[in-house]
Amino acid sequence: MKQPNGYHLAELNVGRLLAPTDDPRVAEFMANLDRVNGLGKRMPGFVWMMEGSGEPGTGNTENAIGGDPQFVANLTVWEDVASLEQFVWGTIHKQFYERRQEWFELLGDQHFVMWLVPIGHRPGLDEALERLEQLRRDGPSEHAFGWAELKQASKWRDNRCAEVAAE
Repeated sequence: MKQPNGYHLAELNVGRLLAPTDDPRVAEFMANLDRVNGLGKRMPGFVWMMEGSGEPGTGNTENAIGGDPQFVANLTVWEDVASLEQFVWGTIHKQFYERRQEWFELLGDQHFVMWLVPIGHRPGLDEALERLEQLRRDGPSEHAFGWAELKQASKWRDNRCAEVAAE
């Protein structure tokens, strides 16, 4: 998948927390959301992030899926694959990613999708969930894809994204 001029990379990552956001079992994850999200926003190549209420320590957890407050989403836009990869596997985010099974349920379905958006477009959660459903239903395409379809995604290949739980 080659990124044409005039486009950015959008990504949606969904997960279901093992417990409500105020439960001690997910406290360490919740306590670090602002830190990790803040780092992401300062990364070269970061463009935009779906925001929640702005309350400290809540991240995007108000953007629950299907009315389930434990089913949360992270939706961001990046200039390119290299920028997203650097954030995911080249910062402290990697430490939290590697420990995701401590805070998130194992999801049987695909829980991550990427797609290209025209520069300036800010996708909504409904649009992102439609892309995820398209990937689940039809497999990878130019409209909805994963890391494996990005030949330039070297950090992903090095870290071999184990299928354990949501990010």
